[in-house]
Amino acid sequence: MCPATPQRLRLSGGTELSFIRAGETSRPVVLLLHGFPNSSRMFREVIPQLSQIAHVIAPDLPGFGQSDVLPRVSFPDFGEAIRELLDRLEVGPRYVYLHDFGAPVGLHIAMNAPEQVLGLIIQNANAHRTGLGPEWAATQAFWADPSPENEAAATTHLTFEGTRDQYVAGVPRDVAARIPAEYWEEDWRIMCLPGRTEVQRALVADYGNHVARFDAIAEYLARRQPPSLMVWGRHDAFFDLAEVLSWMRALPRMETHVLDAGHLLLETHAAEAAALIFDFIRRTNQQRECGEYDRYRQDGR
Repeated sequence: MCPATPQRLRLSGGTELSFIRAGETSRPVVLLLHGFPNSSRMFREVIPQLSQIAHVIAPDLPGFGQSDVLPRVSFPDFGEAIRELLDRLEVGPRYVYLHDFGAPVGLHIAMNAPEQVLGLIIQNANAHRTGLGPEWAATQAFWADPSPENEAAATTHLTFEGTRDQYVAGVPRDVAARIPAEYWEEDWRIMCLPGRTEVQRALVADYGNHVARFDAIAEYLARRQPPSLMVWGRHDAFFDLAEVLSWMRALPRMETHVLDAGHLLLETHAAEAAALIFDFIRRTNQQRECGEYDRYRQDGR
C-alpha cells in the first residue's frame, strides 16, 4: 500500500494545486472534495483505511489549504482545475465525495463526464432547495440584490467566530468537546493569508449559481442514478435535515446513514464514516464486476 503523500501540480494557467495521494494506482479512484473552511486535512483520518481499497486523491481546492488562488473564482472554474488535475494524473473512473463547497465542484466534474462516475459519497452537501433553511435568508437576499449591504450580511461568517462555528454550531456539547480548537484556528490562519477572504466572498456569490443549477442536477441524478452512499451529520447548523429526504427521493437506492455529528462530521465520526465508505466501495466494485450495475440503475428509476 502506498502511504499518503502530499504533492503539488502546476496547472496550465500557472496555478499550483496541493493534493494528497494514497493507495495503489491500479485500484478504483476516490476523489475526496472538502468544503468550507477546510482543506484535504479534513480527510486525514479516513485516507489510511480508504487507501487499502482505493487510489485516494484529496486536493486542496484553489484558495484553500496549500493550493494557490485561481485568477478567476467560481465553482465551475474550480471544477475545471480539479478536472485538469485528474487528467494530468491520468485518472479514469472515480468515486466522487461531495461535501459543502465541494459539492458544486464534484457535481460539475460528474455531470461533465457521467460515464466516469463509479459512485457518489454525499456528506452534508446541498443539491436541493430543502437544504436552504431560514439561516440562508441573508444569503438569498444577496443573490437577488448584490448590494454592498447585502454582501456584508451574507458574509458575516467570514470571521474567526464564524470559522469556529463551522465545527461546533448546533453540535451537542459532548460531541463538540471532541474537536480541538487548533483545527479552526488553522483554518482561520489560512483564511487570513492574502487573497483568501476574497475567494470566500466570491464563492458565497457564486453559490447562487449552484442553486440555479439544481434542476439540471436533478435531471442528472434521475437519468444516471449513480450508486450512492450518504453519511450525514444530523446537527448541521447550515444545511437543513430535510435535504436528506430530498437526496433519498432523487436516489431511491441510496444507502443513508444519519450520524450524531455536525456539519464537519469527519472531525468526530471518522471511524464510522470510513468503515461505511470502505464497505460501499468494496460492495459496488463487486456488483460492477458481476454485471449488477445496470440492474442497480434500472431499479432506482
